[in-house]
Amino acid sequence: MSASDRLTELGLELPAVAAPLAAYTPAVRSGNLIFVSGQLPTADGKLLATGKVGPDGLALEVATALARRCALNALAAAAAAAGGLDAISRIVKVVGYVACDPEFTDHPEVVNGASELLGQVFGEVGSHARAAVGVTSLPRDAPVEIEIVVEVG
Repeated sequence: MSASDRLTELGLELPAVAAPLAAYTPAVRSGNLIFVSGQLPTADGKLLATGKVGPDGLALEVATALARRCALNALAAAAAAAGGLDAISRIVKVVGYVACDPEFTDHPEVVNGASELLGQVFGEVGSHARAAVGVTSLPRDAPVEIEIVVEVG
């Protein structure tokens, strides 16, 4: 089953590629790799949530769902650069940034939202290297940002 078929089976579709917030492009291809700029949890050009993740902020479950949305947005940018979702042959790396309170340490669980979606869409070739990093703030007060590297061909 193709990645496009799996995406449809999940009841999802790729959104329009998010417009950059500053002086960069959503994705850059170099050889057989596509580097996708950090993607925020947006839909229709608007952030789905703002604030920090943690005991006095957004719940872990909410942040995990937002990371999933970031990954969907990242796939849209990657697919646009690759010539379609099915041109992507492997997810190579995921980096997740979580805006959180200093005592929050469940960054990996938040970023699992992105990793699990990529696994559902790409199966075994969706398995990837990864980093999950806590930060004090993200652009536009977003709680999560995800960047990915994919292979094509």
